[in-house]
Amino acid sequence: MKKLYLKSLKYWMISCATLLMSSCNDLNLNPLSEGSSSSWYSTEEEIAMSVNDLFRDVFWPMDDNQWTDDYIRRESLVPITNGSITSEWSDNAARWLNQYRAIGRANTLLSNFTRMEGKIAVATLERYEGVIRFARASNYAYLIARWGDVPYYTEPLSLDEAFQMGRTSKAEILKHIYEDYDYAVAHLPESYGSNTAQYPTKGAALAMKARIALYMEDWSTAKTAAEACMNLGVYELHADFPSLFLVSTKNAEESVFLLPRSIAFGVSVFVQWEVPLTLGGWNGAGPSWELFCSFLCTDGKPIDESSLFDPRNPFKNRDPRCAYTCVEFQTEHLGVMYQPHPDSLQILNFNTGQYQLNNDTRANNQYASYNGIALKKGMDEDWTKNSYNIDPDKIIIRYADVLLIYAEAKIELGETDESVLHAINRVRARAYGVDVSATDRYPAVTTMNQAELRKALRIERRMEFAFENLRYMDLIRWRLAEKALNKPRYGMLDVAELREKVVKPGLWFFPETPSIDDDGIANFDSMYDKGLIKRLTVLIFDKSKQYLWPIPSKDILINSNLSQNEGY
Repeated sequence: MKKLYLKSLKYWMISCATLLMSSCNDLNLNPLSEGSSSSWYSTEEEIAMSVNDLFRDVFWPMDDNQWTDDYIRRESLVPITNGSITSEWSDNAARWLNQYRAIGRANTLLSNFTRMEGKIAVATLERYEGVIRFARASNYAYLIARWGDVPYYTEPLSLDEAFQMGRTSKAEILKHIYEDYDYAVAHLPESYGSNTAQYPTKGAALAMKARIALYMEDWSTAKTAAEACMNLGVYELHADFPSLFLVSTKNAEESVFLLPRSIAFGVSVFVQWEVPLTLGGWNGAGPSWELFCSFLCTDGKPIDESSLFDPRNPFKNRDPRCAYTCVEFQTEHLGVMYQPHPDSLQILNFNTGQYQLNNDTRANNQYASYNGIALKKGMDEDWTKNSYNIDPDKIIIRYADVLLIYAEAKIELGETDESVLHAINRVRARAYGVDVSATDRYPAVTTMNQAELRKALRIERRMEFAFENLRYMDLIRWRLAEKALNKPRYGMLDVAELREKVVKPGLWFFPETPSIDDDGIANFDSMYDKGLIKRLTVLIFDKSKQYLWPIPSKDILINSNLSQNEGY
């Protein structure tokens, strides 16, 4: 199986390169790697190439941090956050198209497996089928979580057939998703050697099944699948939280399923928006105040309840993930001091030992961070190289998520027991760099009250998965989007006012402590009403329709059997 994995990884990279040369404009229900001859799928090499075609980056989209209250990009908004989603939304159409392109290719592969009978060992063929069904299940899971009822098919379709399909209920599709994942669980190995997570495994199928079950509020299935993944004994939490997200950390023991990226093969992430201006970046995008204020204090309490919180020194006495996610003021960051204070016109360059112009204060550069907070999570010197393109692993799901899925499902089932506390506390203790048993060194969750545990779990997810593209679906499934995404977004006053109203009276950084509600959402209105902060923009979320996305208008126009989601 190790040999099979190495060959498959090679072909996965070839598929990535092929993608760069192929058009994404038209629906293509057949694999690009299928070839023009009817003899394709006649060798294991051809099967491997086609299977790896299912793991292109575009077939595994991540929800965007920009769609959430964790993110700020100066004064700009996107269709989800300004309430302007329509059936013409390009991102919506592209994701819909790519999910169905992947599903079509999976179906084509499965329909041609009879060609391989007698040519490939049965067990090997079953493993390939497990991989394919894993990919198909994951694509359908993405669709039903965002569009609800969608067209469902498992055989290759002609264009005429495709354009006549109606929508199948998401409940019915969910049953088939479970069947595909169960097949993958039964026929995929626990690992391919060297603890690799770059090709789907038994644990990956269980984890992804648990995730979609959680999204669909099938708590029992979510609990069972997550627990089965945990019981495999294959995965561990990465000991050092901040290093888990670095470019140099590849295939960590915590990664249950990931896709490798490679700048050489054109699969990378552009990060200049997040890099500080002093280092040549734009520093126009990063954590919001709402996210920054969601991190608990070291006593386990929210900032508005803890006596440890100091609004003048807001990084002090906070959960370690606060400073792992956001750059602490007056500390070294990528070789230079980070300080957004309007009077810090020069900062120290630790590499040269000299002071230089501080472009990360708005006193020097009007485009410096509008709220003073800069992203740190996953950032190292690699972010400033290769024209600000980086290639960390694309982690689809990691073990911390499995633990918290298990805990959440148990909480919602009313099964609050020690295993729930242990799962949450393992994640929290890792952030503090201690063993879960060392409860005197971190604020362990101890309550057995369902409502209190639900709140603790949701706060834990936000702290743990900040800027990992999971917040959007959490807001959607918890029905919190209508609250979190219907409010102003604030930042610092313009420089002259900031100096006069905040700095001179000694009110830097926060003029006062914002209140935090029961859903962990911060309220800055009091500071705004006193003229101490600036309203940058207002988020808008239409709860009457935005919990589902619209079916793309092009598909509606060409298929009279395809109905639109309400409100679009």
